[in-house]
Amino acid sequence: MKVFSSIPEFSSENKTIITIGTFDGVHLGHKVILNRLNKISKKTKHKSVLLTFSPHPRYVLQKDDQEMKLINTLNEKQDLLEKAGLDNLVVHEFTKEFSRIKSINFVRDILVEKLNVHTLVIGYDHHFGRNREGSIPELKVLAELYDFSIEMISPQLFQDVTISSTKIRQLLEKGEIEIANHYLGYDFFISGEVVKGNGIGKTIGFPTANILIKNKWKLLPSDGVYAVKVNINDRFFKGMMNIGQKPTVGGKDKSLEVHIFDFSNNIYENEIKVRFIKRIRDEKKFKDLQGLKKQLFIDKNRAIQILV
Repeated sequence: MKVFSSIPEFSSENKTIITIGTFDGVHLGHKVILNRLNKISKKTKHKSVLLTFSPHPRYVLQKDDQEMKLINTLNEKQDLLEKAGLDNLVVHEFTKEFSRIKSINFVRDILVEKLNVHTLVIGYDHHFGRNREGSIPELKVLAELYDFSIEMISPQLFQDVTISSTKIRQLLEKGEIEIANHYLGYDFFISGEVVKGNGIGKTIGFPTANILIKNKWKLLPSDGVYAVKVNINDRFFKGMMNIGQKPTVGGKDKSLEVHIFDFSNNIYENEIKVRFIKRIRDEKKFKDLQGLKKQLFIDKNRAIQILV
């Protein structure tokens, strides 16, 4: 997959099969669009293109509301899109100026002139252009005018619920990992650098790797203990993770700590990936470290049963 950092950077003398969107999570609904994109691309022998944006448009258009977190970082999204078989990813900077482009100018100047669209694959409720003024009926008129095709994809359902990035974010924020994973089509994951912690876990027989996530927009599941799978240097291990403030030892800042089963290597400064499988319990404050240790043994046994 080729990645382009702006619309002007992308150039194609041949026609392209295009879709547009933030594609946060690259979930099952997105996969339907991508699969259709790939199918048309193969049939027409034209390359597939996803036009996406960074930062997320909401961060630009709603300056007073910066609370929303994202399921994927840009690098994570790129990896998922490449695995989905996409040919070209165009990541264009989203600015207020860009948001003011009129819908007809967006179609003519960007889709037609810059991206050389042959077929546009979009969701059934797609809007585009300034103030989302461009609607599907208008797009159909412009497609006929500029001689390209449109394919609309119906909403994807799971147990009679429409799959969306917003729903998945809400599920993750409530710790409902299993349903979120069904919607995603893969296990939700975080990636980060292992940094030194206070070492208390090691003193009670549960050493942990403390994970630093540098991307401030990355979504984290709700505080609590989770059964997880850990990827370290292309090897997979089972484990359990705590997200929270560690109230038993007087912690105040949120931390991410993973105890990796049957593992004792020094991995400080390594990048590791943690995949969330199931939430075990809420974070609790115990009377002392012995009470915490007793609970951790119970948590570990539960995690082992879950991860069989």
